[in-house]
Amino acid sequence: MSKEGKKLSVIILTYNEEFYIADAIQSVAFADEIIVLDSHSTDSTAEIVSNLGAKLIYRKFDNYCNQRNHAISSATGEWVLFLDADERVSDKLKHEILECITLNKFDAYRIWFPHFFMDRFLFHYTDKVTRLVKNDNIRFENEVHEKLILKCKPVVLKNYMIHYTYKGLSHFISKKDKYAWFQANMSFNKGKKTTLFLLFFKPLYRFFHTYFIKRVYLDGVPGLAAASIDAYGVFSRYAKMLLLEKNLE
Repeated sequence: MSKEGKKLSVIILTYNEEFYIADAIQSVAFADEIIVLDSHSTDSTAEIVSNLGAKLIYRKFDNYCNQRNHAISSATGEWVLFLDADERVSDKLKHEILECITLNKFDAYRIWFPHFFMDRFLFHYTDKVTRLVKNDNIRFENEVHEKLILKCKPVVLKNYMIHYTYKGLSHFISKKDKYAWFQANMSFNKGKKTTLFLLFFKPLYRFFHTYFIKRVYLDGVPGLAAASIDAYGVFSRYAKMLLLEKNLE
């Protein structure tokens, strides 16, 4: 237990999340401490957070890795749960989290994240992400798709996180484009080059892997759309790298 006697700290990153943040905070009301790191929102996010009694801190956004590491430095709990504003902890997941903390058998846990798209949860278009960890010198690395550095192998929880991933088709595509720019800039700064092979083969492989290997076809039309947009995201990354290489961005 930490020196302040707190068992669980929840960390949430925000920027203009007034439509989501209240439900996110209320879903983790069982935590001893809720920390919201805000990137200077221009909507009512900060006011909502303050009214709900969460700890609000500010930091100008540069990348997700640095944001999360900064927030970790403010966490006083023995355990940390990382949550996004568009995610909700269900009652079943809540009880499983509390049980894991009480039993204290393992130091890290991964949680299932079925994506919500076209008004349904896609249970094959899903990720397993490490989100519940012992607060023991933890840190993130990588500017894009930040990775939590662990000393142990995480255990997968049975219950899944409710994640309202995409507001619609245009939001899904815009998020892919946003990540593509992050990834393209990072690769370009490392001196990596784009080839026609990467530009055309990688997107095709991503579609094949998502749709067939991960069996996203079982999620119907939304699964087909998700696999296609995944492939577009990969194409967009290498296309943007090509623009950067030719100084055409």
